[in-house]
Amino acid sequence: MRREKHHKGWNEIKTNDSWAIFKIMGEFVNGYEKLSKIGPCVSIFGSARTKPDHKYYKLAESIARSIVESGYGVITGGGPGIMEAGNKGAHLGGGTSVGLNIDLPFEQHDNPYIDHDKSLDFDYFFVRKVMFVKYSQGFVVMPGGFGTLDELFEAITLIQTHKIDKFPIILVGTDFWKSLLDWVKTTLLEGFGNISPKDLDLIHLVDTEDEVIAILDAFYKDSQLAPNF
Repeated sequence: MRREKHHKGWNEIKTNDSWAIFKIMGEFVNGYEKLSKIGPCVSIFGSARTKPDHKYYKLAESIARSIVESGYGVITGGGPGIMEAGNKGAHLGGGTSVGLNIDLPFEQHDNPYIDHDKSLDFDYFFVRKVMFVKYSQGFVVMPGGFGTLDELFEAITLIQTHKIDKFPIILVGTDFWKSLLDWVKTTLLEGFGNISPKDLDLIHLVDTEDEVIAILDAFYKDSQLAPNF
């Protein structure tokens, strides 16, 4: 009896997995349809736990405002913290403010600075990550946690393996990122040879909004902006 019951349960799981494909397809279709209309954007990543009085919240807000004033829109994960700061700066600058929200049991809730017609909800992290990469012309990465690192290293990997076209990846905050970059250089590159020297050229480390805008403008000077993939 136990074997039969277990076997039946496994079949039910496999059936549910099959039907989930249609939900996944729906998230892709909805994302493609909405984001294909927004024009060139830059994604801003960072911790959901960063408070409004923190220096990196204020810097992210300022960077986002400068980004929209330079003609780009801003995409964030749609939640609080650095994400809220990015959407707030874009909103106050009168530019496009996009939020790619994820359903989580904690931390995540929509922030009030997303354009009402540009707020998308996702159940699947991997679908959401495709949207970030496909419709962003650059990544501005503020201090964050595992989710921020996940987005960062996925983008680097896709560019390194030529799965997508190169775009600027800008780390903001020397005090936060320097030790990680030192480890990448001394351990991954020099110690084990697991990456190439040119891979380090994919990453920029800055501390000011002016540096962010200068890198974006230099990269896209006289170029055609288009979605990836």
